[in-house]
Amino acid sequence: MSRTSTNKIRTMDMPVLDKVFGMEGGYVLDFSNRTFADFFREELQVNIDDPHWALQGESKAKRLRCHLRQANRKTALDTLNALWEYREVSSVTHKHAELDDTVRAAFFGIIERLEGAPPGQQQVSSTTSAGSRIDAAAASALARRLLHVAELEPQSRGYAFEKFLKGMFDAYGLAARASFRLVGEQIDGSFVSGGNTYLLEAKWTNDLVGAATLRSFNAKVEDKARWSRGLLLSYSGFSSEGLAAFGRGKSVICMDGRDLHDILSGGLDFTAILAMKARQAAETGQPFVRVEDLHAVSSHG
Repeated sequence: MSRTSTNKIRTMDMPVLDKVFGMEGGYVLDFSNRTFADFFREELQVNIDDPHWALQGESKAKRLRCHLRQANRKTALDTLNALWEYREVSSVTHKHAELDDTVRAAFFGIIERLEGAPPGQQQVSSTTSAGSRIDAAAASALARRLLHVAELEPQSRGYAFEKFLKGMFDAYGLAARASFRLVGEQIDGSFVSGGNTYLLEAKWTNDLVGAATLRSFNAKVEDKARWSRGLLLSYSGFSSEGLAAFGRGKSVICMDGRDLHDILSGGLDFTAILAMKARQAAETGQPFVRVEDLHAVSSHG
């Protein structure tokens, strides 16, 4: 098979792309006709409404298939990567169909054949070569997802935050061992960082987290193996009174929404930040030190 034919979208690729981008029935993901046209214009500088792309039909899926079949290698790769990023970002508000490992692997195989790096492998390679720092594009996409969650109504926000956290921990290569579960206003899960197993409790409420929540989560962590640690992530933050009443020398490390924004917007190494927080907790007994203060401490340490 010639290099030219392997470097273009093939007929046999289409069933895979149909699954990944929800193209059955003429649709593409959750795009309307207007947002589909806006996406192609803004992200790819393509007028997808041009009759040239409607030779096989007017639906969004048929226009996309036509575009991909005629595209050169770089254009096809750019289109698939942009659509994949949109799928990831929009998943905080729209429940796209879950992809099984076979479909995901087939899609990444198409990307590789087009001489690109599959999104998941980009993230894994960056975390193995430089701790848990991800590339700027991945960090920017996560930061946009977090801002999107913040703009949602409370009844939608819990599920969206759950999806965001799962995506963030996967992106940083932190080996999430348990599915993140939304129970009431609380998200539970676990992950591995720096060789340490962390239990996770995440909350997004209007109120600052107080001592009762901190003590309850600490008891849950200490009820597990002695080497377990806990990360309590409260987007709204923690009350100073609650932190004082909680006390020192516990097994829980705290993080808030500002920390998340600082990590993502600064392209910081998540594992390094977590390790610095753990060290500060061990040395001072304080479960919560902001990311910006960690850097101040480290520069004078």
